[in-house]
Amino acid sequence: MADELSSSIHCRLDELLEERQMTLTRLSELVGLSIVNLSVLKNDRARAIRFSTLQAICVALDCEVGQLLVKVPDQADS
Repeated sequence: MADELSSSIHCRLDELLEERQMTLTRLSELVGLSIVNLSVLKNDRARAIRFSTLQAICVALDCEVGQLLVKVPDQADS
């Protein structure tokens, strides 16, 4: 069940970075997180995220949590 829940959340990090013309490297510098860890998040492979990390990303990207993380309808919802 945990796998089903984690796969229904999509991280829009790529889209937000593109909209803000920011690189993953620059975001890494701003939030103090490695590029590897940000890539895991960006590619929807993260199993969890700390609130402090989420807050730092949202501050750096000037966005709300709901703009960064969105629920993807699963097959049962459609």
